[in-house]
Amino acid sequence: MRQRNIAQKKYNKMSIIHLKEKHKKEIIPAMMKEFGYKNSMAVPKIEKVTINTSFGRLSVDQKGKEKEKMVEDILKDMGSISGQRAVQTKAKKSIASFKTREGVPIGACVTLRRQKMYDFLERLIHISIPRTRDFRGIKASSVDERGNLTIGVKEHICFPEISPEKLKSIFGLEITMTTTAKTRKEGLRLLELSGFPIKH
Repeated sequence: MRQRNIAQKKYNKMSIIHLKEKHKKEIIPAMMKEFGYKNSMAVPKIEKVTINTSFGRLSVDQKGKEKEKMVEDILKDMGSISGQRAVQTKAKKSIASFKTREGVPIGACVTLRRQKMYDFLERLIHISIPRTRDFRGIKASSVDERGNLTIGVKEHICFPEISPEKLKSIFGLEITMTTTAKTRKEGLRLLELSGFPIKH
C-alpha cells in the first residue's frame, strides 16, 4: 500500500501538464510539422478507450450466489479503475464446448470518452503500464493499420485504485485506444507523442 501511495504521489508531480492540454500545446504542433496538416482539426486524436474483460475461467466452477458475487466484484473493480460504471456483455449464442448459453453474462466492458478517457490514460501511461510484471515496452505491432492500439493487462492489480489485500480473484483486461488516424504511421506517432512507451 505504501508503494502504491508513493507511485500516486510521483504521478501527481510529473503530471503537471495533463494529456488533454499536452495534445493541444505539444502534440498538434508536432504532428502538423511532421505530417504537413494544413488545419489543426485534421490532426488525429484518441477518440475513445474501450476496456474489456471476460469472466472466463473464474465463472466456470462457480454457481448461484458465488457467481453473482464474483461478477459484482469484477464490475466494481472495473468501475474503480475506469471511473465509470461497467456493463455486462452477454453471449450472443450458445456454445457447448465453452459451457455458455445465449444471453448468459460472459464479461464486462467500459467505453470512455472525453475527460474520463484522458484521466484514465494518464494513470495508464504513468503508473499502471510500468508496474505490469516484466514490462519492457509496448510492441509497435500492437498498433493496427488504422492506428488503433490494443494491449493486454494480465493482472488488474497494476492499477493504483485496486487494493490487492482485499481481492479474492485477479483478472486480466484488454484495453483498446481508438484513434481518428487514417494510417498506421499517423496513429503510431500520435500514441508515441501521447507518452505510450512504444518499442520498435
